[in-house]
Amino acid sequence: MPFLPEVAASARAIIAALRIPMDLDDILVILLAGGAGERLSPLTKERAKPAVYFGGPYRIVDFTLSNCINSGLRRIFIATQYKSLSLHRHIRMGWGVVSEELGEFIEILAPQKRVGENWYLGTADAVYQNLYSIVRESPRHVIVLSGDHVYKMDYARMLRFHIEKNADATLASIEIPIADGRRFGIVAIDEDDRVISFAEKPDQPAPVPGSPDVALASMGIYIFKADVLVRTLEEDAAIADSQHDFGKNIIPSLIQRAPVYSYRFYDENKKAAKYWRDIGTLDAYFEASMDLCQVNPEFNLYDPEWPLRTYQPQAPPAKFVFAEQGYRCGQALDSVISNGCIISGSRVSGSILCPNVRVHSFCDIDQAILMPGVRVGRHARIRRAIVDRDVLIPRGALIGYVPEEDRRRHSVTEGGVVVVTAEDEPLIGPISEEALRSEAAADRGGAAT
Repeated sequence: MPFLPEVAASARAIIAALRIPMDLDDILVILLAGGAGERLSPLTKERAKPAVYFGGPYRIVDFTLSNCINSGLRRIFIATQYKSLSLHRHIRMGWGVVSEELGEFIEILAPQKRVGENWYLGTADAVYQNLYSIVRESPRHVIVLSGDHVYKMDYARMLRFHIEKNADATLASIEIPIADGRRFGIVAIDEDDRVISFAEKPDQPAPVPGSPDVALASMGIYIFKADVLVRTLEEDAAIADSQHDFGKNIIPSLIQRAPVYSYRFYDENKKAAKYWRDIGTLDAYFEASMDLCQVNPEFNLYDPEWPLRTYQPQAPPAKFVFAEQGYRCGQALDSVISNGCIISGSRVSGSILCPNVRVHSFCDIDQAILMPGVRVGRHARIRRAIVDRDVLIPRGALIGYVPEEDRRRHSVTEGGVVVVTAEDEPLIGPISEEALRSEAAADRGGAAT
């Protein structure tokens, strides 16, 4: 009986996994989570970009950390810098999933100025300033990751490729249309996947051999032999005019004198198109979030074979109350609703509600992201908006309906998304006599919420 394609693929994966035995105990991960995320302001006014909420209960950093755990990597340093308090709390409360007794750890590395008086000057400098901590763990290989991308990836697959090639360094890359190459760091390779050049946002991106319409974009994921990484970072630190960046300095300096390979991204998201997002702007963040509300979203949060972990607050299940047709009805359509939310006699559609959001009666929430602890007063109308954490939306607020007022009172993106913070004063719209009569009738017949 012939194998089904799925069975054959599974068998090939098992055989590949057995090809080279790997001891993941001598692999060290350093996750760079110190980005300021200025283009996500005002969401990053009080928190680092990796600590921004995404998809309900998750933070952006959770996706990279989940990849690590699902890949069997349990020795992880997290280098933080800007506005890191909420990120530190999140890691402490949500990521105690490793065993220190077995030599596993997920540990924060705050800037310590071990090698000078500067804070981190670039991605490579962030690792260089923590070489003391890295060397003490005696790793054979070091995996360098970014904490501000959303994707699913088995780093063990990339590590196996790195070892098979006997590479000094390996970088992950994803195929993109060559017309989009000007927005990325582009990797040029030979027929054996060895990197022959690397260019940041080139005017003429190098195509993939045999595929003239496709280029390879660097994903900011690197694996190094530990001794090579230490030596190269020390050399780079001595160069005064270096930007101390992996993409701009470290990888280009290694290409001509050491075997550097490109690993093609294998997506564990199991969709037709590969999913890797740098949600570095508010519009990109909003669009990626709205995709999660679709019937068949591009990014799958619900795959039991690739669990996504986070800190889950002790909150009761979401609740939808009042089913008074003609007066008020609590309902959510095409939406992601987190624990602790109560939708009381209002309509929510195409939206994401983070934990512990409360929407009072007679509201209409459409294509919105409500961060944890948001309270929405009666008769509020919110459309195409992001509401920051713990914001109180007053009764009758009108957000996303009057563009000139939105721009005067809030931050508004190029795509027209309104961002509401605690300091803002939303426009209060008129409430019709009919709506007030319906409210009065509803209150006479039941609880007033």
